[in-house]
Amino acid sequence: MTAVGDISGTTTDRRAVISLLRRLRSPEGQSNPLPVWDRLRALGDVVPAPWGGYLVTGHDACNQVLRGRNWLVPDLAWQERQPHPERWQDSAVQAMSRALFRLNAPSHTSQRRSLGNLFDRHTLDSLAPRIADHARRIVDELAERIRDGGEADFVTVVGDQLPVLTVGEWLDIPARHHAHILDFTHRQVHSQELLPTKSELAVSQQATAEMRTFFTELIAERRAHPGDDVVSGWIRHWDEQFPDDPAAADRTVYDLVMFITIASLETSATLMATAVWLLTRDRDQWEWLRQHPEHVEDAVEEALRYDPPVHINTRIAADDTVLAGTPIARDQMVHVMYGAAAHDPRRNEHPERFDVLRGGAHMTFGGGIHYCLGAALARLEGRTLLTELMKRFQTLRPVSAPAYAPRMVFRRVTSLKVTSDDDPAGPAPPPLAENPASPPAGQCPVHRAQHP
Repeated sequence: MTAVGDISGTTTDRRAVISLLRRLRSPEGQSNPLPVWDRLRALGDVVPAPWGGYLVTGHDACNQVLRGRNWLVPDLAWQERQPHPERWQDSAVQAMSRALFRLNAPSHTSQRRSLGNLFDRHTLDSLAPRIADHARRIVDELAERIRDGGEADFVTVVGDQLPVLTVGEWLDIPARHHAHILDFTHRQVHSQELLPTKSELAVSQQATAEMRTFFTELIAERRAHPGDDVVSGWIRHWDEQFPDDPAAADRTVYDLVMFITIASLETSATLMATAVWLLTRDRDQWEWLRQHPEHVEDAVEEALRYDPPVHINTRIAADDTVLAGTPIARDQMVHVMYGAAAHDPRRNEHPERFDVLRGGAHMTFGGGIHYCLGAALARLEGRTLLTELMKRFQTLRPVSAPAYAPRMVFRRVTSLKVTSDDDPAGPAPPPLAENPASPPAGQCPVHRAQHP
């Protein structure tokens, strides 16, 4: 057998790691990645990757990488230092390498500072009523689809729609463009996989070209007709930073608008689809949450832990270092495996259980200077949508298990068929409990079944 490295004195079989990664991308692994994460974690907290670098599986090791100052993102400068820099020269890869999540200081510091606290309390308070309006409208549409056809696809009717309606309105992008934005977002993301194929990169290249055309025209229109919107504000800010170079200002604004738009779509949609699947596959659990809506935030957090929208994130070592007993050389790449870390039993007891009252830990939004800009917005969208669904449906349930895109990095639920026994023409379901007493530990159906 060919070994790919040494972990605490033991060798890891290269073929075994490749087999596990293939399983992770297979329909079986997409439907239930937990056994794959367990097997990888059993190989060690830091597992040599077949293509070089390491997979980081343990919670504490992942947390150290995400929060440590001596870990960087693989930016353009790092890519140029590699023995085979042509691997990174694809146009779709290059486009995302200029985005905020692929910048290190000082470029990252400058752009992040220009955004401030993007979704602060004031911004969220101003967005909340509109998010609630959007949620009511698309949930009504879901009910109509179920009434007319017996079932409906939660992803296309609801999950994909709420994030693009929210961000589109925030950036003042007309609704007629939303479907196109969703389309090129779904196709562009192939370039961000660990090892994209040539055919996947070709799809991403086309999507990147469409994306560039759209956002370039958007910025040109705002420059010609500035207003009080967010994009116009960014143009004014970067014009001040580049007073003699408007093209440089436009490039920076493009990178910001492009990244913030597409980064907020698939991840939020996947969170909502995942939460609905995990909560409604057990009718008692759904009814329990309806009677205890004060725990909707806990339900969102547990969905984020149990099946994070992003499964893998990448960092590089700024200097020679040691991670969980494994020497890591400068410039070496490590892949933080969010799902494996969140299911580390040393951090979350019985991690295989979806437990609304867990109060456990996850790193789904990252850490350190690259902590997710849209974390508060994603949580608001998730809470708002689940609350509206609980008001509208007493018996919402899946028709079948979700379907997933075959990816390892960015999780995407492509379809989730749902149905309900509620009568859309009849009286509304019983109202949610108002100010119910918090249930004692063990009273959630999950606790009753799993913690007798």
